[in-house]
Amino acid sequence: MSAPFRRLAARSFSLEYFVQCACHRPTAPSKRLRWEQARCLSSSAPRWSGHSRWSTIKHDKGKNDVAKSKQRSILTADVSRAVRVGGPNPSMNPRLALAIEKAKKNAVPKANIEAAIARGQGLSATGAALESVNLEALLPGNIATIIECQTDNKLRTLADLRLVVKEAGGTVTPTNYMFEKKGQIIFQKKEGVGVDEVLEPALEAGVLDVVEDGEGRVVLFTEPAQTMTTAQTLAKTLDMEIEESEVIWDPNEDTKVPLNDGTVAQDFIQFLDELEEVSGVQGVYANWSKGSITDELWDTLQSKVAL
Repeated sequence: MSAPFRRLAARSFSLEYFVQCACHRPTAPSKRLRWEQARCLSSSAPRWSGHSRWSTIKHDKGKNDVAKSKQRSILTADVSRAVRVGGPNPSMNPRLALAIEKAKKNAVPKANIEAAIARGQGLSATGAALESVNLEALLPGNIATIIECQTDNKLRTLADLRLVVKEAGGTVTPTNYMFEKKGQIIFQKKEGVGVDEVLEPALEAGVLDVVEDGEGRVVLFTEPAQTMTTAQTLAKTLDMEIEESEVIWDPNEDTKVPLNDGTVAQDFIQFLDELEEVSGVQGVYANWSKGSITDELWDTLQSKVAL
């Protein structure tokens, strides 16, 4: 045995001395023994770039799918509305033909279009009669709401609606005393024809009120039972096309709640987005007025209640 090894054997070192890497081992007893130090092998947690390409793609795809779903809901609602106004035959109902064409251009499946046509007649896709369901609720900000649906499964629809209301922080409670049921007729814009030109023949036909909406269209309010008859009579008398003809819940002026809180308005927009996912929702009515929220928020709310 050589001298260095004899000296090393004569000394007593702990096992820890040989196992530890050079960067953590205590100072060697002798400069001659530094060759005994082992190379330091260590590992550390990998550092990531802070994002995942697949996660980003998945997130964007999810947003696009939601947008497409909402667009399809709007387009199929237009089809159903056109059927209620002019019947289910596209060749006899130009508005329905236009709504179907627009839906096809936006890749709405044929089955969805056929279901929308059936729904406009009060039927399910299988031909079974649909049942009308209303849910009344009070949402944050003391906003009274009435939600109208047509469904072939009343219990399922009511359960879905109650869940959406609960998640929005609202309470299911009677609110219809804050509204009045009326027939609403909206005519397409016609050059040279406004409220003044429509007022006299409309009053003679028993119309309750005549106003102009934000798009410059003439809007008439009638008794619910006279809605369709009055719409067809005035359309022929005034030579105007019917844009919409339906029975609505019109909020009483003395119960309207001004929207002054942008957060409340945003929360209600989220509530309306959730309602769009519930099958069969036909309309949402709320007793609000613009208040001090921005025009952009108000326009968004107005567009979403016309489901």
